[in-house]
Amino acid sequence: MNSSWRRYLLYFAQEHVDFRFAEVQSLLSLFKITMRILEKPEDLQPYWIVEFQKEEDAKLLASRSLSIRYCLELWGHAGGLDDLHRELKCIPTSFFENHLQLSKTFKIAVQSFCKHLAQTDKINIIQTFSYLPFKGTVNLNNPDTHLLYLEYYGIDSNDPPSEPYCVFFGRIVAAGFRQLIRELSLKTRKFIGNTSMDPQLSLLMANQAQVKLGDLVLDPFVGSGSLLVAAAYFGGYVVGSDIDYLMLHGKSRPSRIKQKKRDENESIKANMEQYCLQDKYIDVMVNDFATSFWRDDIRFDSIITDPPYGIREATEKVGIHKENYSISEKHLSTHIPAKVQYEFSELYQDLLAFSAKHLRIGGRLVCWFPIFREDYSEEGLPTHQCVKLVSNSEQVLSKYTSRRLLTFEKICEPQEENSNGANTIADFRNKYYKARDESRRERRLKEANIREQNLLEALQRQTPLKD
Repeated sequence: MNSSWRRYLLYFAQEHVDFRFAEVQSLLSLFKITMRILEKPEDLQPYWIVEFQKEEDAKLLASRSLSIRYCLELWGHAGGLDDLHRELKCIPTSFFENHLQLSKTFKIAVQSFCKHLAQTDKINIIQTFSYLPFKGTVNLNNPDTHLLYLEYYGIDSNDPPSEPYCVFFGRIVAAGFRQLIRELSLKTRKFIGNTSMDPQLSLLMANQAQVKLGDLVLDPFVGSGSLLVAAAYFGGYVVGSDIDYLMLHGKSRPSRIKQKKRDENESIKANMEQYCLQDKYIDVMVNDFATSFWRDDIRFDSIITDPPYGIREATEKVGIHKENYSISEKHLSTHIPAKVQYEFSELYQDLLAFSAKHLRIGGRLVCWFPIFREDYSEEGLPTHQCVKLVSNSEQVLSKYTSRRLLTFEKICEPQEENSNGANTIADFRNKYYKARDESRRERRLKEANIREQNLLEALQRQTPLKD
């Protein structure tokens, strides 16, 4: 093994677990970082053991990741504390002496996963590391060397074992970028809508789209612009469009419960100014996605979007059911176009065809796709010959439904013989309402049966039995 490779522990947040691998792989590709995975536990376990050639690579990865809590240079890991001490005592002093010099302050912290440790227990554990050649002084607030001992008790917090399954010890080299989740919180954002995307998910999407400084980023179903905020924060120049005139002009009904009407300055642009991102904001436009107005030669570096599913937001396009309909010149200037339903499968086929045409080669489309979990198969996802699916992560919404975050990468330019994917995309909206109606009927029938049973029992209690 090349001696330049060193072991690190990536310690993850227990949120959106299914998104970890896709986000990490996207950032490794974006920054051209080589990382070797030595141990990648499955399911909900919160850590990976990996190797990097340079500490700078570990820091760079953590500096953009929303999934990583922190990255630890792994000095040792074992099945228990005694075994860990034996392992650490075998390491040459030269391995860590640079971090324990007289001129450097230090701190040892103790954490546990899925089990609470009393403060006295933590202090006792810290004292067992007294054999390490510390020379500097302790600094609990801002140490030069921050060491961490971590105990892992599995994932069942209701029934943890008496002893940890494994323990880890090392030096924290970088924290993830999770403070950005609070900074961009919807609670303090000036302009939001009913379906404004959670900041963590917005940032994850921007990472999977590999947005970087100077990129041109589009959201064609922009809504209140949450995805534009995330993309702009990572340096992208952002533009959006939507068919909803009232939303784009800040005239829609307020989403906050106590707010009776929107303020005059509520807009996507106001959000950008709130986060000092106005220099990355190009504009948003009222547009029917089914009749795109973009020039044929425009190319975006990424398209990040959450198309409407027809549940909380309508799926509409400009159209009319009447045949041979025309508008006189007299009424043309004040005419407001009528809208018809934008079929679910047609919308996603149009989205992939648009991306195949308007993304640069290597550019990415990141979008949400709702499904019924029992019916899910990858064959039912939208496809196009010019884009390949590079990641597919699930966010569970209910017992029956979820949505998949799909990341596509453009691999070639479309030709005339190219066509949209031939696979059949199930209509989520129609099935959702059908399932909801069936559930309501079943619930009403069950309630009626319960009422009938209660009535029979009451009558039996009131009627005396005859000999």
